[in-house]
Amino acid sequence: MRISVVTPGELGASQTEAWREMRAHTEAPANPFMEPEFTLAVGRVRAPARVAVLWEGGEPAGFFPHERGPLGRGRAIGLGVSDCQGAVLRPGLGIDPRELLRACSLSAWEFDNLEAGQKLFEPDAADAFGSPVIEVATGYAAYEEQLRERSPRFLRTTLAKERELGRRAGGVRFVLDERDPAALRTLMSWKSAQYRGTGRRDRFSQRWTSTLVRQLHESRAAGCRGTLSVLYAGDRPVAAHFGLRSRTVLSCWFPAYDPGFASFSPGLILHLRMAEAAAGEGIALLDLGRGAAEYKDALKTGELRVHEGASLRPGPGAAVYWLGREPVRRAHGFVRGHPWLAAQARRALNRVGRLRGTR
Repeated sequence: MRISVVTPGELGASQTEAWREMRAHTEAPANPFMEPEFTLAVGRVRAPARVAVLWEGGEPAGFFPHERGPLGRGRAIGLGVSDCQGAVLRPGLGIDPRELLRACSLSAWEFDNLEAGQKLFEPDAADAFGSPVIEVATGYAAYEEQLRERSPRFLRTTLAKERELGRRAGGVRFVLDERDPAALRTLMSWKSAQYRGTGRRDRFSQRWTSTLVRQLHESRAAGCRGTLSVLYAGDRPVAAHFGLRSRTVLSCWFPAYDPGFASFSPGLILHLRMAEAAAGEGIALLDLGRGAAEYKDALKTGELRVHEGASLRPGPGAAVYWLGREPVRRAHGFVRGHPWLAAQARRALNRVGRLRGTR
């Protein structure tokens, strides 16, 4: 096996097509974050973005998108905004993760939404989390009937609020795939205010994130297509969501609403209409994403599993990386199981201290 490392922009058409073919034959849901288009988009806004291409018999046998930082510290492509991560490999391909990290000049590779079934990296996971999903493969009517049985009050109240909002505003209108850039700017403004109001870091204050979202909004690729969904009351947008979709999965990403309409629960109405419209277009699964939220518990029909942790390749870089990473310590049983790495960490820190002392 041969491994070459390139920037996403250096991938050829035949390689991206091989990537799509491998994903098409996996048993995992067709999550758009795992398609080459997402990595290509991140590569246009993130200079550290790289892809390891695994070759076998002169043909691409796998792809490993990642970002490389100082001291070989690696992270999942688009870490911080990517909701599904991992390698794309030909079925049955055998490779040691340390060998892959060595070929990429990585001392560690950090992930926080590792796709379930990623056997190459799952042993290095520190924890697993549920990612709530809405299954609409059998149609929206079947999904609504599930809600009616499981959460009758929730469904009844939300539909009543939708009717009342329509009466007051002169009608409610939903657009699954809104192309107006002004609507996207409105969503980003709402979301930034929400981040600040809850004391969280505003993702859209980072230029690369806002640029990435705008570029993906323009994408029409079948496997990874930016989708802006908007709920209008009259002619005014009151709730919106930007996500990525493939032919069968809508990955929910950035939802927000106008706080002035909070009493009508426009975000919940929006998600119900998204599920209805998505089912009508053949989408089988809406992935609401990792993280606890009341609205997810109310809407979900099940969960997928995602993992958090890091793969380490023994060496000083991995040792330094480990020091501030409690999940990695838990995952690797560091104190009892890695005395050699502990020694490397002490030597690396002493070296850093000496260098600082000469400045």
